[in-house]
Amino acid sequence: MKRRDFMKTASIAAGAAMMPTIADGKTGATKAKAPNIIYVFADQLRADVLGYAGDKKAITPNFDKFAAESMNMTNAVSVMPVCAAYRSSLFTGKYPSSTGMIINEINMNPNHRTIAHVLSDAGYDLGYVGKWHLNDQHRRPTPKGPERLGFDGFWAAYGFGHNSYGASYYTDDADGKLKRVSLKGKHGPEEFTNIAMNYMETASKKDKPFAMFLSWNPPHDPWGPRNVPKENYEKFKDVEFGLPENFKAKPDQYMDRYPGFALNKVKWNEKFLKTGLQSCLRAYYAMVNNLDEHFGRLMAHLEKLGIADDTIIVFSSDHGEMFGSQGRMFKLTFYDEAARIPMLVRYPGKIKPGKSDACINTPDIMPTLLGLANLGGNIPKEVEGADLSGVIRGKSGVEPPAAFMQGLGHTYRWIDGFEWRAVRDKQFTYAKYLRDGKELLFDRKKDPLSKTDVVADPAYKTDLARLRKIMNAKMTELKDEFKPCSWYRDNWMYKKYSIKAGAKGEFGPLPPIEPNRK
Repeated sequence: MKRRDFMKTASIAAGAAMMPTIADGKTGATKAKAPNIIYVFADQLRADVLGYAGDKKAITPNFDKFAAESMNMTNAVSVMPVCAAYRSSLFTGKYPSSTGMIINEINMNPNHRTIAHVLSDAGYDLGYVGKWHLNDQHRRPTPKGPERLGFDGFWAAYGFGHNSYGASYYTDDADGKLKRVSLKGKHGPEEFTNIAMNYMETASKKDKPFAMFLSWNPPHDPWGPRNVPKENYEKFKDVEFGLPENFKAKPDQYMDRYPGFALNKVKWNEKFLKTGLQSCLRAYYAMVNNLDEHFGRLMAHLEKLGIADDTIIVFSSDHGEMFGSQGRMFKLTFYDEAARIPMLVRYPGKIKPGKSDACINTPDIMPTLLGLANLGGNIPKEVEGADLSGVIRGKSGVEPPAAFMQGLGHTYRWIDGFEWRAVRDKQFTYAKYLRDGKELLFDRKKDPLSKTDVVADPAYKTDLARLRKIMNAKMTELKDEFKPCSWYRDNWMYKKYSIKAGAKGEFGPLPPIEPNRK
């Protein structure tokens, strides 16, 4: 069976019918017209390090302007705060337990009907630019076909890499063959933004809408002056960053890895306090400032092309970064510093600027985008997220009671002991670790930085029971059995590094990707 035959469904015709129509001024006839979609996402960008979010050290005038024009989803979270799991959920509308994306650096299974398939079948031109991170080797290209998950149009992407001055990408030549393009010596985020702008210009001239995903690698580590333009770093080189209010000198026992400047518990406190944090944050904020400049260029180009009013634009991130809060670095945790992400949605004339505290989660993004594009009827039946397009449009409707998050293992290794599940609603964060059954409960309304665990406080007995019930119900719905990381390796993987199954069974009819990793 061919991939295209497998992925297409009878909803193709329905999708075309649901596209809004406009009159042709010359003939009086009608033709299909739908909004363009641009989804821009950074890597490891926290929700609170932007000017519009109240950070006075941030220099983000373009993001701030965009926020004032957008619906700001203030409770947006990453379903599993690591790169690959987020991406697998973003494209499929499913939870990581259903995509099988347990750790980074494994091959995504191709047997999913993704947002790219739906948009392509509805007549969209597709473009993907930047980081992909859904295969088993950092430098292995993603060939045209099933591995691209429906992104069969313009392609300028790479698997993994965060050296912004040593970037490269793969694209298709005139004969459809893959070719590698080196960007060594150039600044990767600037070049990928240029590529995205060129794609927008080309696609805007076609008699069809386009959908483009632009994935920037900053502000992911490594954090240092050599990984960001000098002019951006100069703005922050003398800025003093204090320790976060919820910093813990003792590292969290559930943290799955230590930063390079503090490779063990002994060095954690001394190195972190003296040099590590300041150096990291100066580079991090400089990277965010640099992305802000590129976002401004992207928006100016959209205006120049005259298509801004016909385009849904989303700005977001795959996850955040802890930076010492709760005694942790990096991501893969339910704490807000890692789990909360920026999510701004603009569609002039269709979405009124403002704020929404709806509990939107990564699996909700795919169906919500399709709903905003009037393709809600084409959402695949296997999608597990909710269509919150009505909420974003300012209409009343049913909202998820909470966001369910999963920590399925280590960030990128088959190591047990770091598994967790969590539920985050508008007031509380409830979490449970598999290792020892430890539970935590934080009242973020009274304790925004989650300093005090109230799981044993009798005053929260009812809230705790309610959140436990929500978590258990969601795990039952998803068939999430909460297993050790190595169990998934032994039961869901083909040759350790390619996904063959998820919580709801084995994938097919296409076989798993043959791994290239030893």
